[in-house]
Amino acid sequence: MNLFPPLQGTPGVSYIMPVLNEAEHVTNAVNGILGQRYAGEQEIVLALGASTDATNEIVAELAAADPRVRWVDNPANDVPIGLNLAIAATRHPVVIRVDAHSELPPDYAEKMVAKLSETGAANVGGVMRARGETPLQAAIARAYNSPFGMGGASYHSGTAEGPSDSAYLGVFRREIFDIVGPFDESLRRAQDWEFNLRIRQAGYLIWFTPEVAVDYWPRGTLDKLRRQMYATGVWRGHLARRGGATLKHWAPPVLVLGLGNSLLLLLLRSKKGLALPLAYAAGIGAVGLQMKPSNPLDWALNVAVLACVHLSWGAGFIRGWCFGAESTKDRSRVAGSS
Repeated sequence: MNLFPPLQGTPGVSYIMPVLNEAEHVTNAVNGILGQRYAGEQEIVLALGASTDATNEIVAELAAADPRVRWVDNPANDVPIGLNLAIAATRHPVVIRVDAHSELPPDYAEKMVAKLSETGAANVGGVMRARGETPLQAAIARAYNSPFGMGGASYHSGTAEGPSDSAYLGVFRREIFDIVGPFDESLRRAQDWEFNLRIRQAGYLIWFTPEVAVDYWPRGTLDKLRRQMYATGVWRGHLARRGGATLKHWAPPVLVLGLGNSLLLLLLRSKKGLALPLAYAAGIGAVGLQMKPSNPLDWALNVAVLACVHLSWGAGFIRGWCFGAESTKDRSRVAGSS
């Protein structure tokens, strides 16, 4: 295992954030960075896509108000391109990725930089604590936090500190980008998973700590969730063609194929076609109860969200596995898209 030496003194940190059509969230995300209780130097570089809402105007106002805030243009809109452009424009030895839908706790940088030094890791991450304001967004958040919703990665529901396959967002030693290269710009989704895979393949450590949680505000409608999960599934299927998938990634596509077979049996008037749909309905009904709904509506929303996640992701995975993902974009954050 290759470990980095401890960081010297209080190193400067560079926050990077790709942004597209995030007028509703970008101010809170940037303010969460500016409010960090960190003694070292700090800078924020946002990679601005071609937003069709007021995002870029808001960022310009934020930059005018605080010299620590800067931006680079990302006309291609793709996340990995934006990440690489932002990293190239930074100068500090620690690089912290932030999402416009995330809000950092005030001690985030302080604790994560300490973890980098303590562990010798190339990348450290904490818990993604999904939250929601409306009943539906709260149900989507519960799915993010459930191992039966988003797959059980340590940063969704883990409680034990230690080595990890990946990390939410990521707090990186800058040297790792020189060692394993930049984010893969051909991957519109799952580029973080692929980058962390390269870190591990190079013999470096990724560390998870449950001591730090980042609030994340997921999509607020089933249609946006459906589009997000489909695009994510497509890109995960694309990665599976390159060997980047585990057994848990195959569960949703197998479910979709099984339900398709059940539909065919029902069309052929075979009662056998009822077995899997009934078993699946019972299963997500039970999981919906396990997600601790406050009332029957919450339970129904839990079930609807779980079905949306599983089926959209599974259908996308099949599409990506069969045909690749080069033409697929996540349109859940594109204003006015359908």
